[in-house]
Amino acid sequence: MSGRAPLAAGIGRSLRIYYGDSGRAARMDALYARFLRPGALAFDVGAHVGDRTACFRRLGARVVAVEPQPAALRALRLIHGRDAGVTLAGAAVGAADGRAALRVNVANPTVSTLSEGFVAAAAGAEGWQGQRWDRVADVPLTTLDALIAAHGAPDFVKVDVEGMEDVALAGLSRAVPALSFEVTTIHRGAALGALAQVAALGPYRFALSLGEGFDLPDEWVGAETIAQRIAALPDAANSGDVYAVQDGATLVPARGAG
Repeated sequence: MSGRAPLAAGIGRSLRIYYGDSGRAARMDALYARFLRPGALAFDVGAHVGDRTACFRRLGARVVAVEPQPAALRALRLIHGRDAGVTLAGAAVGAADGRAALRVNVANPTVSTLSEGFVAAAAGAEGWQGQRWDRVADVPLTTLDALIAAHGAPDFVKVDVEGMEDVALAGLSRAVPALSFEVTTIHRGAALGALAQVAALGPYRFALSLGEGFDLPDEWVGAETIAQRIAALPDAANSGDVYAVQDGATLVPARGAG
């Protein structure tokens, strides 16, 4: 195989997973429609192959899709590059501008990461057997504040950066109406750090959604309660997302996924 062939196979795997299930897309649309109205602006941080970007566009939102992996960025350009409503940014998001070493998982590029702690936590963890971060790419770093300065204030920010959620949110100095960040149970300290970053921006309410069921509980709770729930998650839960909305914000009522 050429040097690019294994990466292309890994990106192909991601495309099949994230675009191959129409029911998944309908559930995703039903969830994010609670946060995004037509004409809104969304940041898709850790866009990978852009399934969330596609969802946000179906809902009529403009999107800034941020992705550091060159192979994933090529896929994003093929899928979304001609869409005037999508701006692509080839960068990772961190606490400050600069450059960083991205650990690339060639076979499973969706879990590529800037976090050495994440890679160390995966070693020997149940459900993570056989995962290898076998390439390193030097990538540019930007911040959420810099993205806001360049593109405007978002209505919703999705952060999914494999164990670097706390660092990504450290580069945000102003409250946004709503956001989400990933929780991975093998490295949940990053999610707890991200929670602290968000809570420091202002009063928020939180909800936890496990896996990719794209459902939200009816109850929204404070930071202390959601921190307890993150800490209590069994390792077998693997991953999920914390959603945060500013106090006083009104969500669009939930609708069926069709």
